[in-house]
Amino acid sequence: MAEASSSAAPTGSSKPPVAEKPPNPVFKMMGLPNMRFKLPSRNWMIFLSITGSFAGAIIYDRREKRRVQQKWSELVAHISKESLETTQMRRKLTVYLAAPPGDGLRMARDHFKEYVKPILVAAALDYTVIEGRREGDVRAGTAENIRKLRRKAGEQCSTIEEPSVEAVVTATREQMGITDEPGPKGDLVIGRHTWKEYIRGLHEGWLGPLDAPPPPPEEPVVDALDAPVADEALIAGQAPITDQTSESTSPEISTIESLESSLDSDKKDETPDPKAEEAKKAEEEAEKKKAEKAAGPTPAYISTADYASASLPPSLPQSFDSSVPVEFPHILGFLNTPIRMYRFLTQRHLAENVGREVAAVVLAANARSYRDDTFSTEAEPTSSPDGSSSDLSSHTHEQQTVLDIAEKEWHKSVRKREEDGKEREWLDDVVLDQRIASRMQRALLSPEDEARSQRIGELQEYILGEERPAHVPFWKRMWINYGYGESEEALRRKPILGNLDGEDGQ
Repeated sequence: MAEASSSAAPTGSSKPPVAEKPPNPVFKMMGLPNMRFKLPSRNWMIFLSITGSFAGAIIYDRREKRRVQQKWSELVAHISKESLETTQMRRKLTVYLAAPPGDGLRMARDHFKEYVKPILVAAALDYTVIEGRREGDVRAGTAENIRKLRRKAGEQCSTIEEPSVEAVVTATREQMGITDEPGPKGDLVIGRHTWKEYIRGLHEGWLGPLDAPPPPPEEPVVDALDAPVADEALIAGQAPITDQTSESTSPEISTIESLESSLDSDKKDETPDPKAEEAKKAEEEAEKKKAEKAAGPTPAYISTADYASASLPPSLPQSFDSSVPVEFPHILGFLNTPIRMYRFLTQRHLAENVGREVAAVVLAANARSYRDDTFSTEAEPTSSPDGSSSDLSSHTHEQQTVLDIAEKEWHKSVRKREEDGKEREWLDDVVLDQRIASRMQRALLSPEDEARSQRIGELQEYILGEERPAHVPFWKRMWINYGYGESEEALRRKPILGNLDGEDGQ
């Protein structure tokens, strides 16, 4: 009995093997194995955590960036609701844009379209873009626009201005009685490099002459091949060699000349083809443009050393339009990848800073003069090359230091100076004339607009004079955007037609 009980004990304590769960028939027919939910392996956990964190950081940053841009767009959107007369044009801003050092113009255009343009579009403001592909293009364009204003104001100059498309359009609008919308304008300068060219062009346009300075005299070029031949002839004491056969061949030459003159007269009698002449003119203009493009921007009409001796033009206004330097971070290089990665994941901060500056110049409600920080030094004042004492050592203007941190990130290829001694707007220091610098103004947001922007960001307010629409759930928004749904605004705009077929006895 004891043996039977002892033998039955182990058999009773052992559990029967658990049968495996049958696979899903659908997966079985597709040839897939029996998948069970379980934690991923260590390597998969590392991969999913890294990719998930990076994707989450991007999604969060882009969402906050959209909210920030929406906030500044709603702050200025009430301007687009204002009505204009039929003979008025919308207020126009000027945008200065240049290719960043070491890169192309496309990067600057993308920065403008991504951060600046949405706010201008929300306010329905017009704008003119002055672009520069190379160093000095913005400076030359700014100075030329100012010189055109001075010529239009009646200042005398010997340069005959060629009629352009803009001049013809402006004259046509004046004849039709079309005027600009009354109100302050403004300048948006994107980037530190563009700002330095803008300051240089502003001084050149208002302090420089209207006529281009004469080009420097060219050095006479001596032909090195002709000089030894002449010396050898003098040393040998020989007489100059003359063509002895000229007398014998003179009748033949006269007959050839008569034939050429007759051919030329026949060509003159032929009627010229107008299409050929137009094609020839187009080719000449294209070659001229290529030559100008290869030559680079127009040299400056005045140097920075001649600012103090230049006289102010009579058309100089008491104050310029408000200007705003816009941040444009741009860094190159493989070793700077961590910095570029951080900026890629924090674009919301850049959108906040740029949106505030653009909204300030769009609203044009508040402006201040650029600061002039003066500090005393025990050293004697330095003298400039022309003999006059220089006060630049004791004055630090705000225009000289704005966005100066961006210069440290410029590519090293831009810092190389050539031996020709040409002016480098990007590398040279910002030189200011007090008469021009004191007339510059910087646009700022008023305290009321700053407080209203915070309330808009907290969803407490909406566009000025309007109520915020009701919140649309995510599923409904996806159905409207990607499905067959229609928003309430689209339904309100849809026309309601009556019974055109006359059915139902109506």
